[in-house]
Amino acid sequence: MPGYIEDRWWTKKSDPDTGKKRKTARYGTGKRYRVAGIPGVKDRSFERLEGAEGAKAWLAKAQHESTSGEFVDPRRGQMLLQTYIEDEWWPRRDYDNPSTEATVKGRVWTHIVPHLGHLQLNAVKTKQLGEWLKTLKATAGASTGNEAWRYLSAIFQAAIDDERLTRNPCRKQTTLRVPTRPPAKARAWAKECVLAVQAEMDERFRLCVDLGVGAGLRSGEVFGLSEADIDYEGGRILVRRQVKKVGAKLAFALPKGEKTRTVPVPDYLLQRIEESLQRRPAQTVTLPWRDPRPPKTEREAADRAPQSHALIVTAPRGGAIRRDGFDHRVWKPALAAAGIIPPPVKESQPIRHRPGAFRTVLTYEESRENGFHALRHTFASVQLDAREPIVAVSKWLGHADPSITLRIYAHMMPEADGRGRAAMQNWFESSP
Repeated sequence: MPGYIEDRWWTKKSDPDTGKKRKTARYGTGKRYRVAGIPGVKDRSFERLEGAEGAKAWLAKAQHESTSGEFVDPRRGQMLLQTYIEDEWWPRRDYDNPSTEATVKGRVWTHIVPHLGHLQLNAVKTKQLGEWLKTLKATAGASTGNEAWRYLSAIFQAAIDDERLTRNPCRKQTTLRVPTRPPAKARAWAKECVLAVQAEMDERFRLCVDLGVGAGLRSGEVFGLSEADIDYEGGRILVRRQVKKVGAKLAFALPKGEKTRTVPVPDYLLQRIEESLQRRPAQTVTLPWRDPRPPKTEREAADRAPQSHALIVTAPRGGAIRRDGFDHRVWKPALAAAGIIPPPVKESQPIRHRPGAFRTVLTYEESRENGFHALRHTFASVQLDAREPIVAVSKWLGHADPSITLRIYAHMMPEADGRGRAAMQNWFESSP
């Protein structure tokens, strides 16, 4: 096999007069043994000849892996994790959905880079992962921690593909407790709770509650609903877009799952929509499609071309509603006023660039189970209690597959009424 070991402290040829090898100019300095001559493998020096970390062991390993085409030079894994992420991993990411891109970047630069970025790729072992997980559990929720772990594993897998690592330290972990995504158990609201929260809202936003509970719309879909999406004669709503936040800007986009849907709605909801539009006509809002960032190519310019829609519910000063603004200024104050969550904590914070000036900041309790999605859960609960087929409910909710609906809402389905038991009794009684 190609490859050899060179002793850099002694000459290769013996002294013609004494018959002994002579010391080289490097004698006593630097690593003594160098492995060289293996095709595709960079030379490497060692202090010892024997042992697991010696030149002979390395030569045998490099020869075998080079012959089989599996050689990975461990020195390529000495790059810092942060450098690899910024220079190699992230530039190759290509997300069709800019919101997904922003989410991934936020997780990586918030929960991975600050804690592990200073380590070399090949220095991240079980010990370092365990210390990172402790920090992660103390600073982030289980869902966020689970996502951060998956992103880190994807980074290491990419490093393997780039021939910088030979194994992924996140794979097949048996000694670490990796955060798991908590099981989602949707909770429907009682009618009294829905009406109480709605009553505490400004009149212009009350239709949002009707659309959430009456059609199962997500908040972004409510904010993106246009006058043309209401089919009064067919008694249905066409869910064709949502308003989503990308960075600090807004854009129109397809509903979650990248598909539109049709939801049958009661006459009561259609009447509420008509009454709302009579009081406050729809306003035309123009936003980019999918991605508000400046396009770099003609294709991107065409794909992101602005669209205009006459939105049924808009912000007080006009324009599309921002979900985070709605949550903090409309939804949570209504929850607190209705007694669903505690009153906010008031804090005085200094105003930047205005010495001596302060502003009052209200901080509300975080409560995922009492988010706008609770109205969607209530819609599903009513439909399932009325024994609508799970396939139909799944379609109305816009789920990719009925199994998703079943997993989330199985506990809301009415219990069996005994018809199956009676049928089996009749079967046995009629048997010969």
